[in-house]
Amino acid sequence: MSLFVENESVVKKIWGKSDTILLIFAGAAAEFALNKAVDWLYYTGKLPADPIGRLFSTVAYARKIVFSSKEDAHKALDTIRQIHRTVEDNRGAVIPDWAYRDVLFMLIYYSKASYELLERKLTDDEKEDVYSVFYKVGTRMGLKELPPTYNDWLPVRKEHLKNNLQWSLYTHNLFEQYNKHLGSFRYWLLREAQKLIVPKPVKQLLQFSSFSWLTPAIPVYKICRLLKMDRLIKNILLPNSYKVQIAELDKFTS
Repeated sequence: MSLFVENESVVKKIWGKSDTILLIFAGAAAEFALNKAVDWLYYTGKLPADPIGRLFSTVAYARKIVFSSKEDAHKALDTIRQIHRTVEDNRGAVIPDWAYRDVLFMLIYYSKASYELLERKLTDDEKEDVYSVFYKVGTRMGLKELPPTYNDWLPVRKEHLKNNLQWSLYTHNLFEQYNKHLGSFRYWLLREAQKLIVPKPVKQLLQFSSFSWLTPAIPVYKICRLLKMDRLIKNILLPNSYKVQIAELDKFTS
């Protein structure tokens, strides 16, 4: 059976651990709140009504793609594309192609940033590996103007950050919803985690300081992970109602 992502790919290591996945979506939650096309997620009302639930449903799709056969991954991607087409038909407008690319670019950037924060720096070949996997995702979804290589992607990503982000009332409302659904302490953790990995343009628009209180905690957390204490920490810090889903994120840990 042909796999969508080969077993030796670093992408499976990145998407096989709950801590890296949670960091990916922490960063993406910050950046997407600034996206000029974020109003599309307000059209259905599902994201502001249940941002944490939407995170886990998105994770489920992403992991199905990463850990499935090529055939099953293609089916999942086709389903995602059809869901978006239905929303477009209902709204009578088309989601711009650059908005789809932005989401894809977030997955590329935060996959790399999260792994490098918690594990080690990626080699040039591994960066290309990450990019090639998500390039296949974008190609299957019919996205246009995707750079062919990781190095070609870097300046395009920079331009996207410059042109496609803005602070808006949607930004303010989304962060209010994060606060409401997480509670004050976990919301503080979210913002401190976001400071660790979001790029400079995102920090500036969100008025984040350059310092995160979690910076000195990262080496300690790595030691706790070696001692198999990380699950206990996650159970303490993360919402009780999502403990099962969070545990499931470690299902494919090698």
